[in-house]
Amino acid sequence: MRLPTFFAVLFALFLPARAVTAAELVLIVNRDSGISSLSREQVSHLFLGRVKMLPSGARANVVEVEPLRAGFYRRLLGREIAEINAYWARLQFSGRTQPPSRVSDSASAIARVAEDLQAIAFVDTVPDDARARVVLRLGP
Repeated sequence: MRLPTFFAVLFALFLPARAVTAAELVLIVNRDSGISSLSREQVSHLFLGRVKMLPSGARANVVEVEPLRAGFYRRLLGREIAEINAYWARLQFSGRTQPPSRVSDSASAIARVAEDLQAIAFVDTVPDDARARVVLRLGP
């Protein structure tokens, strides 16, 4: 294989992964939760366990999408995933709180939000499900 062809193939292999990380992330809640929008600060507090209640007064069920975690925390807080994992390890060790629940993909997160009035999640696509509402957008 010639060198230019090798680099073209290598580039093509990494292109899909890069496109996924460059996509917009959106925060979603159940349409009937009574929440129409959230600020970055509110979302930060919810996903770091500093606030346990949604603005509606209901207890928040925070959901993370495993493959999107690193990009989410980098965009929201400017922090690397190792820092976030260390943060949660300290909190768990002290017994103060538990980290958000995790799902394997955006479709699972959308389904959870659609079924749970108290759920909040980030996903990499605007949901087609009318039971979910976008409350914050985190651009690429």
